[in-house]
Amino acid sequence: MKLTKGFEQAACIIILLATQEPNIPLSSHEINKRLRCSPTYLKKIMRKLVVSKIIDSVSGNNGGFTLAASPDQINLLQVVEAVEGPTETFADTGLIVEVFKEFPYFTDHGTAILKNAFAQADQLWRDFLKKKTVHQLMIEAVGEEKISLYDWNQSAEKKELFIKKVMNSIHGND
Repeated sequence: MKLTKGFEQAACIIILLATQEPNIPLSSHEINKRLRCSPTYLKKIMRKLVVSKIIDSVSGNNGGFTLAASPDQINLLQVVEAVEGPTETFADTGLIVEVFKEFPYFTDHGTAILKNAFAQADQLWRDFLKKKTVHQLMIEAVGEEKISLYDWNQSAEKKELFIKKVMNSIHGND
C-alpha cells in the first residue's frame, strides 16, 4: 500500500496548525502558499480534515483553521484515515479463484488464509499508527519537549526572526 500525496500535505497542514498560536486561526491563503497546490485541491483536503474532526474551520475576516484537539490527542491513524479512508492492503479480486477454478476447496481456503494474513498485518499497522501522536513526532523532529508556537500568518521578516530563534534554541545558543 502506498499513501497518496494528500496524506503528506495533510501532515504538513497539521504540523503548521500544531505550531500555530492556538487562538489565531491560520488562513487558508497561507496554507495554500506553503503547500503550493491548487486552491480546489486544498479545499478537498481541508474538508476531509474538518469532517474527521481533526481541524476546525473558523469563518470571518480573521478566519482560517485551527486544530480541533491538542497535538497529543491526534494520532497518525486519524490523519491517514481522514485523507485516505479506511485502508485494506489486500483487495480480493477473485483472481485466485479464477486461476485455480478446478480446485474450489483450495482456492476458497487459500483466499481466506491470504485475507486473514493481510487483515492481521493491517491491524498491526493501524495499532502502530494509533500510538504515534502528532506531538510525539514533533518532539522527535525538534528534540525538545516544548514546541515553540508561532503565527504563520505573520510577515516574512517576523518568520525569519522566529526561525533564527528556534534554530538557536535547538543548537543551545539562547
